[in-house]
Amino acid sequence: MLGATEPGLVDGLLLLSYPLHPPQRPHELRTEHFPRLRTPAMFVHGTRDGFGSIDEVVAVLKLIRARTVLLPVPGAGHELVTKRNHEEVPKLVVEAFRLFASGSISVTEPEQAP
Repeated sequence: MLGATEPGLVDGLLLLSYPLHPPQRPHELRTEHFPRLRTPAMFVHGTRDGFGSIDEVVAVLKLIRARTVLLPVPGAGHELVTKRNHEEVPKLVVEAFRLFASGSISVTEPEQAP
């Protein structure tokens, strides 16, 4: 939320398992500050996360008026743990964020403000 109130504070955001809503309460979204974000943001989210589905994350990324990218982690829940080697997911996240920060990763561009 600090990124929304002080947009020049950082060059990019890395959001790991952002809790869009409490489990089984999708009507209680925690995204009221998203339209104020002007900082590029990379979201890492498990495909089995009870705090928001991949489809829900994709939908709310449209609220952010900066570059965004979503890195889904197949089979992971909110804790981003999978049956893979325990070092594989962190390495994947670090490499993806490095590419995102350098502008070398495919991103969604924000819709133009009215």
